[in-house]
Amino acid sequence: MPEPKTVSKNPFRASSRKQKVKDGLGIGLFAIFTYIIMACAVVIIGKITLDGLPVILKSEAPFINTEFFTKKTMTLNQFDTAEGEMVRMDNDDFYAFKEKNPDAVINNHKTFSYAGGGIIGPIVGTFMLVIVCMTVALFVGISAAVYLNEYARKGKMLNAIRLSIMNLAGVPSIVYGLFGAAFFVHSPFFPVFTNTPDWEKALFAMPLWPTDGYLSFQGWGESLLAGGLTLAVMALPVIIAACEESLKAVPKGFREASLALGATKWQCIRTAVLPYAAPGILTASVLGITRVAGETAPIMFTAAVAGKDKLPWEDAQGTGLYWISDMMTQSVQALPYHIYVVTGKLPDDPALKNMQYGSVFVFLLLVISIAMVSVYLRARFRKNLKW
Repeated sequence: MPEPKTVSKNPFRASSRKQKVKDGLGIGLFAIFTYIIMACAVVIIGKITLDGLPVILKSEAPFINTEFFTKKTMTLNQFDTAEGEMVRMDNDDFYAFKEKNPDAVINNHKTFSYAGGGIIGPIVGTFMLVIVCMTVALFVGISAAVYLNEYARKGKMLNAIRLSIMNLAGVPSIVYGLFGAAFFVHSPFFPVFTNTPDWEKALFAMPLWPTDGYLSFQGWGESLLAGGLTLAVMALPVIIAACEESLKAVPKGFREASLALGATKWQCIRTAVLPYAAPGILTASVLGITRVAGETAPIMFTAAVAGKDKLPWEDAQGTGLYWISDMMTQSVQALPYHIYVVTGKLPDDPALKNMQYGSVFVFLLLVISIAMVSVYLRARFRKNLKW
């Protein structure tokens, strides 16, 4: 007589109504937290967009407030005319108005520093700081990740190095700013190419024949180079950790097949590992950029100024290498510090709203644009790579 068939139960399936209710509550709780986070992001981005769009858009062609993107930051003047009408003018427009109307009645004249003009200076300064930072951080970070994952021997020393990198990722940004000020700004051991050495600060200056210039060890001071390298040190832990995880994700068989065909260790890494880790490395670069692009404290001590009449290349002296050195050792404006100044350091007044809202909105667009470019490049890399 055949034995009756027994139906095996799924051990992972809820066996009772009570268990099903618990599972449903857990899923609902997770969903609530997720939607709360999404709602917060929508509210923040929506608020910034609603406040910032009127600043950068106009009702007539070309429908974009190009002056906000092309003019340099300047003082905003607010005054009442003889008819009692309140007028706001940028510094250049105000002086032109006074020159054309010397007898004009100006009442209740107020000035607001850094609240007029545009933000071309902070935009350019932010881009230059990010370029210097990522040029150094990506080269050093990828090199360190390759060494730790591909060459270094496993052991206590390697674990200690990785632990130190993870600890550095949690260090407050103000600490990096103080480090940058002490190491890059005030240290006289970093050289510059200059035609006129600062003999009071310079340890020594070496003449560079046949030019009239010197290689002067006088430090960088508060400069684009000091700020960019401080941000690079700050971004390194994130980039190293993300790049190392990308390298670990590449199957070990790729390395073994490459080595079996006679490739050297470096050839194996260059041709069989790095191309397949490229999407993760791009993600690491975006994490690094978003980590440093919005930081205020590090650049406050090392690079940023509230106002500057000229862009870095417009104020650089000399030619060739001396011009590059002079440009890189100048202080710059930056969007995070500019936002900090116009929102936190100036008195609260309606005259500041346009500059505040417009700057924050442009900075949000900048970060989103960088992220979108990275997502596109990562998707393109993954599409071209067949595992």
